[in-house]
Formats: sequence, C-alpha cells, structure tokens
Amino acid sequence: MPPAGDAAHAPPPPHRRLVFAFYLTGHGFGHATRAIEVVRHLIAAGHEVHVATAVPEFVFTAELPRSPSSQCLLHIRRAILDCGAVQTDALTVDPLASLLKYHETAVVPRESILRTEAEWLTSINADLVISDVVPVACRVAADVGIPSICIGNFSWDYIYAEYIVASGDHHRSIVWQIAEDYSHCDILLRLPGYCPMPAFRDVTDVPLVVRGLRKSRSEVRKELGIAENAKVVVFNFGGQPAGWNLKQEWLPDGWICLVAARILEDTAVGKKCISDKFNGARRLQDAIVLGYQLQRAPGRDVAIPDWYPLSETEVGACPISENIKTKESTESCFEDFEILHGDLQGLPDTMSFLKSLSELNQSELKSNGKQPQERIAASVLFDWEEEMYIARAPGRLDVMGGIGDYSGSLVLQLPLREACHVAVQRNHPSNQKLWENTLARRLENGGMEPVVSFGSELSNRSPTFDMKLSDLMDVDKPISYEKAREFFCRNPSQKWAAYVAGTILVLMTELDVKFTDSMSILVSSDVPEGKGVSSSASVEVATMAAIAAAYGLNIAPRDLALLCQKVENHVVGAPCGVMDQMTSACGEANKLLAMVCQPAEVKELVAIPNHMRFWGLDSGIRHSVGGGDYGSVRVGTYMGRKMIKCAASDLASESSVSDAPVQSNDYKQNAIELLKSEASLEYLCNIPPHRYEAIYAKDIPEVITGDAFLKKYGDHDDTVTAIDPKRSYNVKAPTRHPIYENFRVETFKALLEAANTDEQLSALGELMYQCHYSYNACGLGSDGTDLLVNLVQEMQHRNMSKGESPSLFGAKITGGGSGGSVCVMGKNCLKSSEEIIEIQRRYKAATGYLPILFDGSSPGAAKFGYLKIRRRPSPSLKPKPQL
Repeated sequence: MPPAGDAAHAPPPPHRRLVFAFYLTGHGFGHATRAIEVVRHLIAAGHEVHVATAVPEFVFTAELPRSPSSQCLLHIRRAILDCGAVQTDALTVDPLASLLKYHETAVVPRESILRTEAEWLTSINADLVISDVVPVACRVAADVGIPSICIGNFSWDYIYAEYIVASGDHHRSIVWQIAEDYSHCDILLRLPGYCPMPAFRDVTDVPLVVRGLRKSRSEVRKELGIAENAKVVVFNFGGQPAGWNLKQEWLPDGWICLVAARILEDTAVGKKCISDKFNGARRLQDAIVLGYQLQRAPGRDVAIPDWYPLSETEVGACPISENIKTKESTESCFEDFEILHGDLQGLPDTMSFLKSLSELNQSELKSNGKQPQERIAASVLFDWEEEMYIARAPGRLDVMGGIGDYSGSLVLQLPLREACHVAVQRNHPSNQKLWENTLARRLENGGMEPVVSFGSELSNRSPTFDMKLSDLMDVDKPISYEKAREFFCRNPSQKWAAYVAGTILVLMTELDVKFTDSMSILVSSDVPEGKGVSSSASVEVATMAAIAAAYGLNIAPRDLALLCQKVENHVVGAPCGVMDQMTSACGEANKLLAMVCQPAEVKELVAIPNHMRFWGLDSGIRHSVGGGDYGSVRVGTYMGRKMIKCAASDLASESSVSDAPVQSNDYKQNAIELLKSEASLEYLCNIPPHRYEAIYAKDIPEVITGDAFLKKYGDHDDTVTAIDPKRSYNVKAPTRHPIYENFRVETFKALLEAANTDEQLSALGELMYQCHYSYNACGLGSDGTDLLVNLVQEMQHRNMSKGESPSLFGAKITGGGSGGSVCVMGKNCLKSSEEIIEIQRRYKAATGYLPILFDGSSPGAAKFGYLKIRRRPSPSLKPKPQL
C-alpha cells in the first residue's frame, strides 16, 4: 500500500465534493493528531472538512498540506463541547472533578449546544458528521437528519462510569445521557485496544489510525535516552485499563487511513444504511458488567453498582419506543418466571427476591437438609401454576423534618436503596382461610402457610401468622380498629402481622373492599428494623400495593400512603405522622421528597445537588415510634397547640372589647383576625417563629401533669394519643420544636439551590445540628446518636483547624428519635466516604457496635409499579394441595 501522505493514491473522489463536519474532543492532542491523517486523505480527495474542537489551530495547520487549494478545504472552528478527563498530573485523573467539569461544560448548556450546532451543520450543508468521540455531535446530527460516524477505541460513557464508581453515583445520569447521544451514531469505526463500547448500534473494526512518522527511530530513541538495542513496548497510558492481549501487526504505511477515509465517503453518500436498534443506554446496561470487571482493582468491591441498570428511567432525551417497552415487559423472564406485567428496572434486590422465589422448591428444600422454618413454610405458600403479584417499597432517610410531620411541617425525605418486597397470590374461593398456621403440622401432611415473613429468625418473631378472614369481620362489617389492635397484641411474637393484615382491614373499612377469596402473602424486607429508617412503613406500603394489584384496586399513591398511615396509627397503635408512608409510596430515586404534612401534600421532588451527598449511620440503639418517649412528646406537642389556641381565643376576645389605643382600626381588625385564625389552628407549624416568641412562648410551661392539663383544657384533640392523668409531660420544647423545624426545613430547601460553596454546605450543616439538639431538648436523643453527631463535628473541625476544607458538614438524629440512625451530609467526594468509614470504626471502638451504613437510593412503590409473574412449569414442582 502507498504511504499515508501520498495524495496520488487517495481514494477516488465521488461525483461531487462532500462536506464533512469533524468534531474532536479537546482532551489532549492525541485525538487531533490521529484525526489529522483522516482529514489529510479527505482533503486530498477534494472534500471540504470543517473541524470543531477546542484543540489549538496550529496542531492542524502545522501538519496538513499548505497549498492554497488544500487550505481552502480545511476550516477550523473553536468549540468546547466536552472536557475529557481532569488530571492533576500527566498520569493522575481526578474522577469527581472530571464529572463536575463535564456537567459544567456539556450538561448545563446542553439546550444551547444542541441549538447552536444544529444551526452550524445546516449552514455548512454538512453531508456527514464525524466524531472523535464527542457525544453530543451524534445527537445533533440525528436532529438535523445527517448521518454520523464515530472513530475511537473508547467512549466517554464507559470512562465516566468508572469515575462514578470512585466518586459516588450522583452523576450517573451523565453516563446515560452520553450513551443515549452515542446511540444516534450510525457506525463506530473501532480502533484496536478498545474497551467495551456498547452504546453504538453498528461497529466496524479498522486498523490503528496514527499520525505519520516525523522522526526516525534513532532520533526518537536518542531524545528519550533509550539504547539502540533496548526492546520497548508501549502497553498502556494515563492510568487506563489494559484488558487486551499484545499483538504484533505490521501494516504498510498509509493503508490504515485509506480504509477509514473510504468508509467515511461511503457513509456520506448514503451507502450502508443501518437499521434502528435499542438505544445506547440499554446497550450500556447490557454490557456494563464486563466493563466494570475489566476495571476492577485489588481490594476494590467488584459488585456491580446499583445505579448501572437504572438507565431507562434516567435518560429522557430519547426514550425507548412503547412497542419495545411493551414487548420486553410482557415477554421478559428471570430464571424460572415469566414476567407478565411490569419491569425489574434493574434493581438488584428485586432480582434477588425473584431468585429466592425460584429457589422455593419443596423437594430441593427437603434434600438440602435443615432449612429455616420460614423457607419451608414459603415453599408451600403459593400455587406455582397461578399468577402472583409483587410490589416493592423502600425505607427512607429523614434528611430534615422528622417529628414535625404530625404538626404540619415541610419535610425532606430520601427513599433508601433498602426496600421491602411483598408477593401476593389470590386463592380459590373455596379456601376461605386467609391464613392457616401450620407451625404444628409437618410439611409431609400437606400444611400450607398463607403468610410468611422472611428474616424472622433474626428478629425473634414468628415466621408465620394464623388468621381467618372471618376474624376481621363483626357479623357483616369489619371489626373496629381497637378490636383489631387487641387481636394482634395477643401474641408478641406475631404482633408484626398487624402491619400486613392491618392493610386488609383498612381497605375493608375505608374503601369498603369486599374480599371474596383468600390470599397468600410473602413478606421479605431488607429494611432493618428499629433503625429509624421506616421499616414498618415499607412493609405497609408494599403489602397494600401488592394487594391492590392482585385485586385490581386503583389507589393513587398519596391515598395509599394515607391508608397505610391508618394501619400504623389505628391497627398497630403507633402515633406516627405520614411522611414515612408518603416517602415509601411517592419517592423517587436520588431525589428529596419535599412534602408539607397538611396532611400530605407533595410540593416537589428536589434533585440532590451533584456536589453533596447524604448518608445514614445506625447507632445500634433500637428505635420505635410506638415507644413511650415518642408518644409523650407528641402528647406534649398537642398540649402546646391547645394552649396556643386557647390563648389566641382569649386575646381575640380581649382585643375586640379593648379601648386601648392602636395605630388604626384596620390594624386592630387585622390583629383580631390573625388571633382568630390562630384560635382555630390546625397545624402548629403554621405559626411563624417570631409570632410564637412574641405572643405565646412566655405562657407555655416547661412541664405539666396530665391531670392539670385535663382540668384546665379538657383534651389535647389528638385522635391517636391519650393523656395519662398521672404522668408529667414536657410541653415547651415539644411545642417549640415543630415551629422552628418548619422554618429550618424551608431554609434548608432554599439553600439547596444556592451556589456550590463551603458556606452553603456549612449553613446546611448548621441547620441539621440545630435540629439534632432540638430533638434532645424534647427528650428524644440518645447517647449513641449524640456520639455519631459528635464524631462528624470532630471530623469537620479537624479539617478546619488544619486550614483545609471540610468534607463532612452536618448530622442529625432522624425520624422519631430515641436511638435509630443519624443523617450525615457532606461533599460528594472520596474523602467524605473515607471519613464515614473512620466514623464507623471509631464508633465501634467506643461502643463495640459497628454502625450500619445507608448509602444509596431507589424508587418508591408508585415508581416501581408492580410485577405480575408466573412460574414456568417444572417437573419438580407439584400443584399446591387444596384444603
């Protein structure tokens, strides 16, 4: 083959001059020097090439022919459309800085970029877009209707995926957007030494494209100080992975670029039309496992990050067509199951739950020796030939708001990665037992377990529950909530069933649902109990959602959450607010649910800024909203509300008859109207802090006995708590807390939109610390949660004393307090994660307990929907015996 620079042997030109738009990444000069050889051949063939890049113009003009005819065919346009990798030195990449820079360069101005580049391509009448390897160029080409080709041996979706693994998953939407952009490319000319590039629809492998020689072998070795007889191989560069085998492939000069140029010309004139396939994000999802395995390092966790499979829900630029979605959701299967409705959404815990179902084979359980009782029970729970319905609901991390929910506060809640799965199957009408306890029966006698809870052996509770449908009925109507609460409390080891069976009673009572047949229920939760992360709400929401799916009940997510709150308040007997159930039902992954609890109005879903991150750390001290401390604080809060209402009413009456001088009649009337509104106050949080301090704070006692309060005020007007006349209640701190907490949460939400500075993070952290100490003042603190918060403060102050910027900025107790977990806020960086690990170690050294770490988020029940599945026939499975 002829030399690369021999224009006489360039590919023969087509019938007309073509116009190529060549987009080059600005990351270093390597891409540009490679592109020069391709550009050289296109110009030699008489075509016009417009290069859009951040690379200096001299890199091209110094290498390409300088004849007038050649110079008029080459046009250089400065354009910054991506940023590559940010490096602290020649061999060290800063992952987080790279992601932040890309977000600043390509995400924030995306709409402007799409508009500007489309206008430019139209203005030059481009025939083909070439990209090495600028993602957005492919999308723009598709928008304008021009074919596009990429050249390279890596793509930025794959590179950035590893950066996200290193720095946290807050930027994962960047990867899916890049993959979606690449999916619009018609052909990838893939060079040797490539990494996984699954976003591209069609791939053509070509030999290595390099710049021609400018110095002899001897000159290069002399400059580098390498002896003439030394053997040298360049195997890798810049800290990139090297998963390929070395080969010796000698090719004649020029042959490589000749091939590439011909492919570009063919595509520009319409040859090799490519059929449409799945989008890039879907292909990235399919291949990312291989990519991550290639990049793993000794000592690193090799599990596939949870966010990898979530691509569909995070890329909105080019959604999958409805026919593809429908086909995949109805025909896909996981191991032994057909998925008749719904989507796994790539959630690892859902996949694990289906796997656990597939392993519930009675004969295999028998042959494997001793098995947990719950698994033996579950193996005969379902009729495997019939359909079953699965719902999923996550726990939640209370970022701000907490116990202010039952006083009407704004709250900010994050749905956790950990979730509860519930599988429900409707049984034949002739089997009128809702649940039949077979603890005393042997498996070989054909007993069935219509309700089973996995994880019971770790929680000292019975794995099954015995109940008939008639137990929920009082003649022809549902039993009262009070009777139900007494029923479920008879056996402490089975009290957990109130969270499950209570959903059925609430549906019967509130929606008049008639259950004409029985059901089998399996509960499996990864949300740890007693950690203050709403394990109970996740069970309630998942159970009700699964039952609703099985019986065709159309319940809006908000309504479902409110119904589940009734389960907790009236059947279980825990006086919680509604934020837990709302987050579990209505939350979205990696967004804060901003909700005003009056009673449950979602304001918005707040995206967590890319530079910050939230963690949960468990203190090891068991938390329960049914505990005495939580209930007494709620009583004190409602006492305070009643006192304020009575004081406002008295002041309004006095003002209306007072002859005291005022500024004007209008002022007096407005003051009276304000007092009247406060006299009918429904939510304590509707009083601003300044109003509370100016008018009411001085008259709220620190403590009052139940008897004294009842004699003076009658009742505290709370339907889910009762006043004990013999008990003393803190009033001032519980009254003050929600008033100030609502103000703190509103301020916190506003600050989330402020500029990314340490001052912003410090202000957010201060609000969290204030909330924590306000909990303590109410009597809802604990030694463990105080220690965790103190450790965060020590980390923060240690860095500041060294003159360094802190990584962690705030922490607070969460949920109902009195133990449980703390929420920690800090920068989304590697140093923060390291300090979290240090806190865990120091806490264990001080207490002997290693805190559980909650890190990650997942969709709420509404976003997940439900799965309708059926097990594929298997010779080893027998039909469930009928009673």
